[in-house]
Amino acid sequence: MNGLASALLSLAHSLFGPGFCPGEWVWATSAAGALVALVPPIGAVAVSIIRKGTGNRYDATTLSVFGAIGLFSALVLPWLLSNGVSSVYRAAFAGSKAATGLTKTELGSLNNDGGCWVGNQTKYLGGGQSVYDVLFSKNGADLPFFVYVLAFVVLGAGSLFFVMLQGRTAFRRGPKWPSRFFWIPFAAMLVFSVGMEANTALHFWLGFLPFSVLGLMPVAMVGPPPWSVINRSDAPPQREPEPRREQGPPPSQVQPRPTPPPPPPPPVNRPYPKTALASAPEPPSPPGGALAAAPGPIPPPPGSRNAGGSRYRRVKQLGAGGFGTVWQAVDTQLNRTVALKIAHAPDRDTAERMQREARALAVVSHPNCVKVYDLAEEPDGLALVMEYLEGRPLAELVDGQGPLDDIAAGRLWATMAGALAAAHEKGVLHRDIKPSNIVLDPSGLAHLIDFGIARSQGDSKMTATGMMIGTPDFVAPEQAMGAVASPASDAWQLAATISYALSGQPPRGTRETPMAALMAAARAEPVSRLPQRSAHARLLAASLDPEPRRRPTLSAVRREVEGWLSRAGKSPDGPVTRVVPRQPHR
Repeated sequence: MNGLASALLSLAHSLFGPGFCPGEWVWATSAAGALVALVPPIGAVAVSIIRKGTGNRYDATTLSVFGAIGLFSALVLPWLLSNGVSSVYRAAFAGSKAATGLTKTELGSLNNDGGCWVGNQTKYLGGGQSVYDVLFSKNGADLPFFVYVLAFVVLGAGSLFFVMLQGRTAFRRGPKWPSRFFWIPFAAMLVFSVGMEANTALHFWLGFLPFSVLGLMPVAMVGPPPWSVINRSDAPPQREPEPRREQGPPPSQVQPRPTPPPPPPPPVNRPYPKTALASAPEPPSPPGGALAAAPGPIPPPPGSRNAGGSRYRRVKQLGAGGFGTVWQAVDTQLNRTVALKIAHAPDRDTAERMQREARALAVVSHPNCVKVYDLAEEPDGLALVMEYLEGRPLAELVDGQGPLDDIAAGRLWATMAGALAAAHEKGVLHRDIKPSNIVLDPSGLAHLIDFGIARSQGDSKMTATGMMIGTPDFVAPEQAMGAVASPASDAWQLAATISYALSGQPPRGTRETPMAALMAAARAEPVSRLPQRSAHARLLAASLDPEPRRRPTLSAVRREVEGWLSRAGKSPDGPVTRVVPRQPHR
């Protein structure tokens, strides 16, 4: 290894060996450290290039390759070269000219006086004590003890920090733990290098640190793997669920049959505090059968339930539209507040839509998705009985108080991405995510509502003539063009909603009419109203890509946003009602 180290020193001396204080070979030692500092970035660049094709797939083969690259580039080669440089100087001081590998001319210049405090360069670089001896014996060194301690701590810790950043940069858009393949071997290299000559190590690390900073540039220039590769390689989160429904005869031909016992509810990721108005216990399963998982339409409740009038006492109307009305009501049997979504004069398509929403919400069990309790026949129409959420829609909050800040928007994005991912795991697509369909309760936590045009993957399309799937300002391009919706469509709509929360306007801007907005979506017009100053601008641009396969999945988005919040020292579970103060008009 002395031969390789002497070749490195000769190259460093020819590149940078000025003949002024503290001596040309002292400067060459720093230049050698700078050259060795390029080895870990070369390994990180190699990892970045490999991940262009593998993404986040960490099987035995890729882990072995990444581990070998990190071990060789951050430990083996730097340690051999650094200790080899020290051995060359020791051999020169001992008079073993052949062992140095240097030419006679180079050895002659090495024996010259370097000036300043150095004196003879051969003795200064090869005739002193090792780093270990200086740190623990505290005598016999050419420089004061505190200079060595300060230099080794600052230079060593700084070099370790930037090698760690190189590893983190190489493993962008993925878990952070693989970066250990770089910084743990390099930390071991720092420990193993205590056998170097103290003065040689001092000047070697003086050259290593600044070039370890510059080493970040080529790794960053390679760039992360594209989202399409990450989505393909991140198999468990990205696998689309199998359809849960079996094909059967039309609803009108289904004969009554015994209802199977309801399936156990899926586990809830974390508890969610409900408001006092909605804290009553869950009702028992309706006698007509489970609302959710069984194929076919939801059985209507027995006629005896509404005999003598409704069990739901209406308190106040919350909203109305062409579809029907939404009421705050009290369940007189269970004594709890509920929300009634009543369809007036329902036809077959309206009944199917109500049944779809009930099935979708009953299947999905997530603390940030509104719960459905029942589907009831009210005197004035079919009613969906849901959890009553006391709060304000996101659209009302942004319109009234201004855009959210990056922390609040990040929490909102991570929370809603988790809720939608839970729905997708059950095979349910929302298809109409927009600011008015996210409600913020008094504690500032967000809830996803209105699965009215939700559809299970594998279900037939709704047959209502002229029905617009989604809201034009927030509809994904492929939906506007009539393509089948997918989890990527929900991801686009959620990103559009987050962009609105940060800027106060839809990502494509506003149009004079809904038809104009729909045509803009169908033409996949570029998003021109993104919040450019937001920390989330880059991820928003990727999530609003017109090509569905290039968008990051909701699981990838959630991981990215939660990572950003963690680095900012914020929890992803906090309130999302913090807003950016409005600027006064001048």
